[in-house]
Amino acid sequence: MATVEPKLILLFSGKRKSGKDYVTDLIHQRLGPDVCCILRLSGPLKQQYAQDHGLDFDELLGAGEYKEKYRADMIQWGEKQREKDPGFFCRVAIKEAQQPIWIVSDTRRLSDLQWFWREYPSQSRCVRVEASEETRRERGWEFTTGIDDAESECGLDQGVDFDWIIKNEGDGSQLEEQLATGLLSIAKEKVKED
Repeated sequence: MATVEPKLILLFSGKRKSGKDYVTDLIHQRLGPDVCCILRLSGPLKQQYAQDHGLDFDELLGAGEYKEKYRADMIQWGEKQREKDPGFFCRVAIKEAQQPIWIVSDTRRLSDLQWFWREYPSQSRCVRVEASEETRRERGWEFTTGIDDAESECGLDQGVDFDWIIKNEGDGSQLEEQLATGLLSIAKEKVKED
């Protein structure tokens, strides 16, 4: 487990190309690296997958064709790992966290949320990033059978009461306003608490 008890954990989910990384990077910039860290559940998964399959870990972390080439198989491999131990990737992801606010940029399954709710019930908040299919297409998204209809993309589409839903469309002016009046103000309050 992490060596520091977090004051707030923001669990982000959203479809491919909805802008989860953009939004979480923006929050990280606003709050600063002393206050918050970005944790990725896919990082430990990709690292182990790369090791087991003799692949380039850094390329799997990127947003390019290399990752897309292995995505479907990596998803299936990750599901098998989760069946054995649903909290494995969560525990590895938080191991080095030291800041009072954790941003988990890629929660994709109910089992991920359930693990954080069980381990950190009072600190965990669910955030959904949404963008229209048109906006996602402009960002390079194209529906892919076996990926966009898999649990890793659809597992949190229903049955979750999100604490915040962030609309990430267009030029970002609405995004700034949504963050300023919601997540950022609450995060700053949590940091001030003793």
